[in-house]
Amino acid sequence: MKTLVVGVGGMTNGGKSTLSKSLHQQIPNSCLIAQDSYFKDDSVIPVDSNGFKQYDMLDALHMDTMMSEVDSWRRDLESFLRRRGLNPERTTPPVDEEVYVLIVEGFLIFNHRPLNELFYKRYFMEIAYEVCKRRRSSRVYTPPDPPGYFDGHVWPMYLKNRQEMESMVSGILFLDGLKPKEELLADVHEDVCQEIERLKEKD
Repeated sequence: MKTLVVGVGGMTNGGKSTLSKSLHQQIPNSCLIAQDSYFKDDSVIPVDSNGFKQYDMLDALHMDTMMSEVDSWRRDLESFLRRRGLNPERTTPPVDEEVYVLIVEGFLIFNHRPLNELFYKRYFMEIAYEVCKRRRSSRVYTPPDPPGYFDGHVWPMYLKNRQEMESMVSGILFLDGLKPKEELLADVHEDVCQEIERLKEKD
């Protein structure tokens, strides 16, 4: 059995979740893990001097749990699928000549070194500040963003995290999040499929 781990990162509201879900739907034998599923409880998230909850950092996430899920997929795919209710009886077991793809999506996936080292392909969705702020303000979060949160915490942390990411990671393909969704999906899908074919041809 051959495996391929793909990372889809990006800024808040940049379109990474939409792209990842569409990619998952189009690629056979693929699974999707989203980083947003691993946030710690709001009660343990630290607060900065301005009273803003520090959500946009790795310490706000159960990265150990997320890594365990990724390792489970790599180590025992059948068990991983069964646990998620994705392996009905009629599904055939993994076979050697097939390539199984794990899509990992999230805003800090490339900042966590143990996770980043697993990616064969890295994509990063980006949009302009004004667009990002407008999209963020139209979303409903739990807990909701307090007044000034975007400019006081979200955007500064994005710039900090991006600088850190670029200093430690190479091979990222940056994508324009304002391009039509269909165009972005087609480009990334083709790129991933080329990698799948390359893996199939390897002995």
